[in-house]
Parts: sequence; structure tokens; C-alpha cells
Amino acid sequence: MTAALLLAAQDVRITPGPGHPLGGYLARDGVATGTHDDLEASLIWLSTEDDPGVLWVALDALAVDAGLTRTLTDAVAAAVGIDPARVLVCASHTHSGPEGWTGPLHPGLPGRRDAGLVGRMAETVTGAALRLRACRGRVRASWHAGATEAVGGNRYRPDGPHDTSFGVLELRRDDGTPAALLFDYASHPTVLGPDNLTWSADWPGATRRELAALIGQPVAAFLQGAAGDASSRFVRRGRDHAEVRTLGGHLATSIARTLAAASATAETGPVRVSRSALFLPYREVPSLEDSLELRQSAEREWQSELAHHGEDHPAVRIAQTRYEGCAMLAAMAATDRPTGCAEVPVSVVTLGEIAWLHTPFELFASLGLRIRRGSPFRHTRVIGYTDGYLGYLPDAEGHRGGVYESYVTLFGPDAGDVLVEHCLRLLKTHHGRPT
Repeated sequence: MTAALLLAAQDVRITPGPGHPLGGYLARDGVATGTHDDLEASLIWLSTEDDPGVLWVALDALAVDAGLTRTLTDAVAAAVGIDPARVLVCASHTHSGPEGWTGPLHPGLPGRRDAGLVGRMAETVTGAALRLRACRGRVRASWHAGATEAVGGNRYRPDGPHDTSFGVLELRRDDGTPAALLFDYASHPTVLGPDNLTWSADWPGATRRELAALIGQPVAAFLQGAAGDASSRFVRRGRDHAEVRTLGGHLATSIARTLAAASATAETGPVRVSRSALFLPYREVPSLEDSLELRQSAEREWQSELAHHGEDHPAVRIAQTRYEGCAMLAAMAATDRPTGCAEVPVSVVTLGEIAWLHTPFELFASLGLRIRRGSPFRHTRVIGYTDGYLGYLPDAEGHRGGVYESYVTLFGPDAGDVLVEHCLRLLKTHHGRPT
């Protein structure tokens, strides 16, 4: 059964004023001094006449925790008149957005939620949602896939696991004009380092701006992929806004070339959603004494690398982040930390043979690749940072290697395998459901 697709899409600016702390870096001092490029929320509501479909709310934000997810989901669903289960809230993971939208995201991290910041952002996003019904119209959907190694890679070794692919859902009106793009790629938006004190969407924002120039001003919503161990560490040539534009331009150009090719796959409705919950046990944390010893050893290694290389050399950054991970582990050992099990929301959205698998994790690339390979859908995109935030989920190699993410994760070495199995079961069950 096929059905005509209806689209309503909006971009809205959500940039706060200056004077608020930025989130994402332990080593950052100071508050935001102003705006370099605006933070945005992109709303993509894809439905049919007889089915409410799904509404993505994609934010230029470090993360969306459970509280922010509930606030936005309830407000947006009420504004549009659909069930909250049809709304997905996703973060790009820029490290140049406000800390106050979520507050502390980890037992070992400082942070404070700012109710005023949250309220103003939620009001702006809700206002955009209220306009969606008035602009809903028929569209034609086509699917495009490509790859680029110019934007990110494995952040521990250049030949390490990394998903270089991107996926793009292109939505055009009946007259052929571009209406919206929904695109994804997997890499930390951390070209800008802790020295940056201006609001910025980092390379995802630069990609959107360049796409607007190349394609004709569609609403372009970005979904962050399995980026837990992916960044621009080995491909960037600087940590300034010029390099942000360069990397964003690389991805936008690759997407534009892919859209211009003749290999697109046409897709029709309906849009289907499946949601599930996985309960993962929290890890056991080493004793405070052992954690402090790890921190001291990691600090010595960092200082040794720093003595031999420049501050932004990959070996120095790896050693520094390992030290920061050990420091967070020691902070966890010294304070209250979560016990029992975490409730993990996992969602699948499909349009024909396209599946978007959403989790609240920073997934390692190998885990995302396993999900893609095992999926029964022809095209599967693995998206993180959605409907909550539960931190890093390393693979077994990451745990063995003693990398930053293995120290700060809230879950044990087997958790990645458990999640992959759950995701594949959900995808297979969803694939077998009748339309």
C-alpha cells in the first residue's frame, strides 16, 4: 500500500544571549561572549493523510537529557496535535552550545540546568511547531547515500573503525522545488576547541549553510550518527571557524554531488514508528584509591606527551582525554552514582526500505556498523543522542584499550553487544509488521 507523503518543515533560531556557560569541555574556562553562528532547531514532520507519521526535532545542542526530551516532546506534540510517541528529539552534539539546556550529564561532570534558558528555547521551538499544520503539503521523497572521509574518522587511529557514509532523504514539492533534507553523518562536532567562547553549531551548521547556497534554501535537519569514537582529530588542519567552514563545505559538496546523481531511490508512505525500552545494568566503579592511581598515571602520560608535541597534536589530545576520563572516574568513585538499571529508549522510524534506528548513546562506530550490517532494511541509518542522553557506549576493544570513553561510560564491557542484539531484534520485528 502506498500513500502520498505530506511534509511540514521549519527552521528556527534558538541561540541564547551571551553570559552563559558552554557545555562539552572540561578544560573550558569562561562563559559565552557572543554568537559566531546561530544555533538552530529543525522540525521535519513527515506524514500521510491517514497517519500522523513522525516529527523530528533536531537541535544544535550538546545533548538532550530525559527532562529536556519530555519538555519538548509534550509541547511539540500538543502544538501539532499528535501523540508524543510520534516526536523524536535529537541533538547534534556541538560542544559550542549552552550547558544550561541540560545541566549535568554525568556523575563526574559539573553542570547546572538553567530553567530560564530551557523555557525560552522550548517556547521558540513550540512556536515553530504551531506553524507546521499551516504549511503541510505534498512532497516526493527520494533517498541518496554517499560517503566522505574529509569530515571525520576514528579519533584514536587513522585506520580505526569509522562509518564514512552519509544518508540523505530529499523531499521536493510537486513542482520540483526543494522543500527539506534530512541528512546524517557520524563525527563529533568538535572542530572548535575549549578556547572557543562563542555560540556555534560547528561543522553541522556550516554544512547546512553551504547546502542552502548549493541547493536552494531547503530546511535541512541534521542527525548525528554513531560518533562515540569519531571526530575530526586526524583530518582537521586547525581549530578555528575557517576550518569549520572547510569541513562543513566538504560534506555539503559531497551531498550536493550525490543529490545530482541519477541513483536516487523513490520512496512513498506510510511513515512507521516502533518504540521499545531496554534495561541495561549500570557498571561497577573501581574504588576511589584505584581510581586516583589511574588518574595520576594518566596525568603523567599526558604531561610526557605534551613535553614532546604541540598542544593539539593527536597524541597529546588522546593522552589528555584519557586523563580527563580517569578524573571523571575518580569523581564517580567519590560521589553518588547510578545503581540498578538504566531504561534505554530505542526507536525505529521507517519509510519504505529506509530505517532510522535511534538511541540515546554516543555509540562507537563498530557497534553502529554491526547494526547496519544486520538490519533487514535496504538502508539503515544509526542515530545517537536521541530522546535522552546516557553517555558513551564503547565496544569491547575500547574497553580493552583503556580509552577516555571506557573510563567515563556508565555501562560494562558487555553492554554494547546487548544493545546491538536488542536493536537488531527491534528492526526485524518492525520489518515484519504489516503496513
